[in-house]
Amino acid sequence: MHECHREIAHWLARLEVEVRIDAAGNFRALYPATNPNSPRLLIGSHLDTVANAGSYDGILGVVLAVALLEELQGRRFPFAIEVVGFSEEEGVRFGIPFIGSRALVGRLDEDLLNTQDPQGISIRRAIEAFHLNPNEISQAKLPNDTVASIEFHIEQGPVLEQLNQPLAAVQAIVGQSRLEFAFLGRSNHAGATPMYLRQDALAGAAEWICIVERMALTVPGLVATVGKIEAKPGATNVIASEVRCSLDVRHANDEVRILAVQKLIHGAEEIASRRKLSVKENTLLSQPAVAMDPFLTSEIEKAIVRAGCKSHRMISGAGHDAMILAEKVPAAMIFLRTPRGVSHDPAETVMIEDVERAITCGLHLFDQLAASPEFLKRTTLA
Repeated sequence: MHECHREIAHWLARLEVEVRIDAAGNFRALYPATNPNSPRLLIGSHLDTVANAGSYDGILGVVLAVALLEELQGRRFPFAIEVVGFSEEEGVRFGIPFIGSRALVGRLDEDLLNTQDPQGISIRRAIEAFHLNPNEISQAKLPNDTVASIEFHIEQGPVLEQLNQPLAAVQAIVGQSRLEFAFLGRSNHAGATPMYLRQDALAGAAEWICIVERMALTVPGLVATVGKIEAKPGATNVIASEVRCSLDVRHANDEVRILAVQKLIHGAEEIASRRKLSVKENTLLSQPAVAMDPFLTSEIEKAIVRAGCKSHRMISGAGHDAMILAEKVPAAMIFLRTPRGVSHDPAETVMIEDVERAITCGLHLFDQLAASPEFLKRTTLA
């Protein structure tokens, strides 16, 4: 990541921007406005990724932000533009997503800093190992002069390809719950223990995983995933005494999502009781569905049309840093078509012509906001 930050800083070196890495590991670069005391517009996405990932999820949004500044060729607006490359959006290492953007809204507190990865290293220690000072986290917060945030991102799904649409305005992001379940049984010899005398944690977890799938198939709009499972002691000839499973549940309606999680917890408890197991669950994330800013979404639609594309709005089934920033500032997103809908995989890609349209869209959006009485009113510049 140090190398990544250095590379982006090198791209920006000739554009007269002020570059820094905040205490949460976010890359930040400020492109000045026409006046030194003007407010700022954030634009960017995340730089981290998942294991065995593609090259565009998150990263494309940061590269697009840099490309937009290059295309300005020194032009200034009545607002500064801050490019942000967020850290730890995916939550791979610590099981908690949006660590970088949480810092910007003041939600990276001591409890989170003490969260440990599987090797027992806390977020605080990881920040120190990255040669940053966790005691300066408060300095990462959004400045009071921040008026809006825009994020370009690949769709990570097949909708735009099916519609033959290059771009879309995101009108809302689904709510998301992430939990960890631990099924606890008793280890014993796999050959010498009769089936009816077993307390097999893995068999209990497997039964519950099937319930997760059935629920997601029967509730419209619900998606539920068990993406990680770990059995102990993990030997071929030993009955599993402990199984840990992840659970990811998403829906555009928070009531539906929360009810589904409650039912899945109850289902795990019922299975554990019947199989003479015990089960514990821990909620890692409960993120409400977030609507994007209506004014910014409307302006994005106009910019998409001016870029030669049809207007289209959609809901994001994936979580994004924009949903965290929306707690403090108006936020909006622009999706780019994902060929074959493939993401979080090396086959993830984009179409060059879609990227060109996205840059054109972004330039039109800057011009529209600079000329908008509504936006200038928000910036107190009117």
